[in-house]
Amino acid sequence: MPIIVHKEYIKAPVEVCFDLARNVDVHIKTTANTQERAVDGVTRGLLEKGDTVTWEAIHFGIKQRLTAKVIQMEKPIQFVDIMVKGAFASFTHTHQFLKDRDGTVMNDIFEYKSPFGMIGLIADKLFLERYMKEFIALRARELKNLAEKNVGSTDEG
Repeated sequence: MPIIVHKEYIKAPVEVCFDLARNVDVHIKTTANTQERAVDGVTRGLLEKGDTVTWEAIHFGIKQRLTAKVIQMEKPIQFVDIMVKGAFASFTHTHQFLKDRDGTVMNDIFEYKSPFGMIGLIADKLFLERYMKEFIALRARELKNLAEKNVGSTDEG
């Protein structure tokens, strides 16, 4: 089972980063490259423990749906979501936020199991794990840009 760990330093307070990361509207903005949108469950605003959201997006040229549920919430330090329905056999995505100097270290820990047994393992090695690393890193950079812009506009206003 692959485990992807991505760390992103963000020059913004932990609370700002935490709320941006669990905001459905922000998620849509930070995944524009896959045309992601929320189509069921919580479709706007902040996710809370127990909430579900169904995402529709285009991956590998195919429109897909995935339903995730927030199973843990420790504000503003960590939240965890799991897949309850979708293309993976399973996944757990832990979002951690640690105060560091004058900002936040955001850690994404994404553990997943591919479907289709041996074929899924081959897909992981050929392209899926690399694709997921890039997807998570891109979203983290977009979130960083929003957080730092948000803090900058607050400081100036």
